[in-house]
Amino acid sequence: MTFLSRLLDAQQRNRSMLCIGLDPDPARFPAALKGDAGRIYDFCARIADATADLAIAFKPQIAYFAAHGAERQLEQLMEHLRRNAPHVPVILDAKRGDIGSTAEQYAKEAFERYGADAVTLSPFMGFDSVQPYLKHEGKGAFLLCRTSNPGGDDFQAQRLASVDGQPLLYEHIARLAQGPWNTNGQLGLVVGATYPAEIERVRAVAPKLPLLIPGVGAQGGDAVATVKAGWRSDAPIVVNSSRAILYASSGADFADAARREAQKTRELLEAAKA
Repeated sequence: MTFLSRLLDAQQRNRSMLCIGLDPDPARFPAALKGDAGRIYDFCARIADATADLAIAFKPQIAYFAAHGAERQLEQLMEHLRRNAPHVPVILDAKRGDIGSTAEQYAKEAFERYGADAVTLSPFMGFDSVQPYLKHEGKGAFLLCRTSNPGGDDFQAQRLASVDGQPLLYEHIARLAQGPWNTNGQLGLVVGATYPAEIERVRAVAPKLPLLIPGVGAQGGDAVATVKAGWRSDAPIVVNSSRAILYASSGADFADAARREAQKTRELLEAAKA
């Protein structure tokens, strides 16, 4: 199965648009694990097991592992997800953005070392920085398009001189991803939940692409506005929540609390389709 077909299958099977972001910060772990970077795998695996039937995808953020020298734990976690939640695709949040042989090595890291189904990328260096990932058959890539941080305006909201008007830079990225760059049919876009009007504009430019939408939950994105702007019956949206789910409780019940928060968010997203 390709990444997109797996995503659509998970959406239908789990009736979900919710992506569980796995951003493990040992300083915020529950009391029994707190401060112990050697327990990153244990923490994430418990969260994943508690929420696997509620998610359209899992999204581990590689920096939270690498910062603690926990790459081996990330490998273990990826193996755990493949074994215990094989129906839920995994998006490696790495935001890579290099070219040539370096990009080829990053692609091997994501897809061969970690076994991810998709990866996040920065398109700033052009198609050269995306193409090596698309050579991996059936694997997906989400291009940063309209991100949720205030500084995104510095570049993404700038207008371009163009024969077809003056599109904003993020609109141009969306057109490329919908069109000539999507050589394996597995490209998607990252659009922040804090900008629902821009989600709607991206969806108009790229009506068929999956959208990865971070910013719901602790970052303050409006879940209902996000769904109304981006959801289409034939094009999935992958709405990420990380901290609100991971740290729903600081006690021994952290996995159960994470499940309750995930279930609440999933139901909120599903209700917004009406």
